[in-house]
Amino acid sequence: MEYHFEVLSKLNRKIRTTTRYWQKIVTLKHPVMAGQDNKVIKTLKYPDTVKLSEKDDKVFLYYKKFAEKYICVVVRHEDGKGFVISTFPVDKIRIGTKVYEKS
Repeated sequence: MEYHFEVLSKLNRKIRTTTRYWQKIVTLKHPVMAGQDNKVIKTLKYPDTVKLSEKDDKVFLYYKKFAEKYICVVVRHEDGKGFVISTFPVDKIRIGTKVYEKS
């Protein structure tokens, strides 16, 4: 399996995505994220805020502000690791239990 990237997140989890799944994100789900790999990696390593999903206690939303928008990276944590579910720009941080906030 070929990883597009694997990074140690602020929550001390190895987060990864395969090249094949990354292509699905940037072509089908959120084409606006094409070429934004470095912003996604920075969001995972140095988030402004991390929230727990209201729907799934294994899903975390990492947010980092770039210019006027936040990048949101949706990650599933399992067995000390994690994988990217999706990533997209948002105007504001969504509701959810705060797990981490940059001081």
